[in-house]
Amino acid sequence: MPYKGIIEKYRKYLPVSDETPIISLHEGNTPLIQAKNISKKLNFNGEVYLKFEGMNPTGSFKDRGMTMAISKAIESGSKAVICASTGNTSASAAAYAAKAKIKCVVLIPEGKISFGKLSQAVIHGAEVLEIDGNFDEALDLAKDLSSRYPITLVNSINPFRIEGQKTAAYEVCESLEESPDYQFMPVGNAGNIAAYWKGYKDYNKAEPEKYTLPKMMGFQAAGSAPIVEGHPIANPETVATAIRIGNPASWKIAEEARDESCGVIDKITDEEILEAYRIVAATEGIFCEPASAASVAGFIKYTRQNYFKDIGPVKVVCVLTGHGLKDPNTAVTNAAKSKKVRVNIEDIVSVIGL
Repeated sequence: MPYKGIIEKYRKYLPVSDETPIISLHEGNTPLIQAKNISKKLNFNGEVYLKFEGMNPTGSFKDRGMTMAISKAIESGSKAVICASTGNTSASAAAYAAKAKIKCVVLIPEGKISFGKLSQAVIHGAEVLEIDGNFDEALDLAKDLSSRYPITLVNSINPFRIEGQKTAAYEVCESLEESPDYQFMPVGNAGNIAAYWKGYKDYNKAEPEKYTLPKMMGFQAAGSAPIVEGHPIANPETVATAIRIGNPASWKIAEEARDESCGVIDKITDEEILEAYRIVAATEGIFCEPASAASVAGFIKYTRQNYFKDIGPVKVVCVLTGHGLKDPNTAVTNAAKSKKVRVNIEDIVSVIGL
C-alpha cells in the first residue's frame, strides 16, 4: 500500500476519526541514518544515528504537527490559520494551508528569519507580516488574535501539533526495532522534546519489553537558553535562528519530559553549534540547518566530557530538525570559499593537488 503520510499510518495513535479531513503532503517516513564517521571521529563506544527531519515536504519536522493541526482546523470549520514563527513553522503552515485552500497569516520578527524560510512562506501564498519585535512578542500577538477572531492558532501550543510530532519517535523505534538509549535534540519553543517523549511512552505502553524509555537530552543555544537559566531571555541571540526563543511556549512540558526521562536540558555555544554543523555535513554528507546541529553539538560536548565513559555501549539518536537549504547564507559564510581558476587544465591540477 502506498505511503500516505503520518495520519494514515499511525491513525490508531492519533485523535482523528473517519470524519477528519486529512490534509497531507505525505510527511514523515524520514531516514534514520547511522553516523559511523562521527562515532569514529569521537572514539564513541556505541552507535549514533541521525534522524533527518529535513527530508519532510517543507524541509523540517514541523510538517508532522502541521498535517494534524490543519486537518483538525478544517474539521472544526476553520477558514484561516495564524502562527508566529522564526521560519520553519511559517513555511509549513503556509504549505498545508495552501493544500487545504484556506488563508494563512504569519507573524515573524523583522529581519530575524532566514531567506530560505521566508521564501517558502511567501511562495505558498501566506500573508506574511513582519513585526517590530521578537518571536515571543509575535506569539503573544498570534494568541491574542486567535482568541478574539475566527482564526486558528497553529503554533506548538496547539495540542494537535504535539500529536503529529510524536510520530517521529514511532519511526525511530521501528527503524531500530527497539528504543534508543539516549535522544539528543534541539530545544527552541520546546514542544518537540515533549512530543518525542510522548511518542516513546506510547510505544512503551504498547510493548514495554520491546520499547524502553530513552533519556531525553535537550539543548538550547547559550544566548537563548531560558530553560537552562531558569528565566525568560528578553533579547535572545544565536546563529541558530530556529531556536532563537526567549520564553518557550512549551517550557513546562519540556521540563516534564526531561525529568520523567532522567535526561537533561543544557546549553551549547554558537561555536559548538557551528562546529557540529560542519562535522555533520563534512563527515556524514548530511546538510542540516544550524539549529538542527544543536543535537549533535550536545552529543559531542557530552562525549568529550566523558559522560558515556562508564555506561558501556549505547544507542544514541540525534534529531536533525531541518534541512540546510533553509539557511544557505550560514553555510556559505562558514564553509571554505570557492576558488577562481583560468580555463586551463594545468591550473586546475595545480589547485586541487593532483
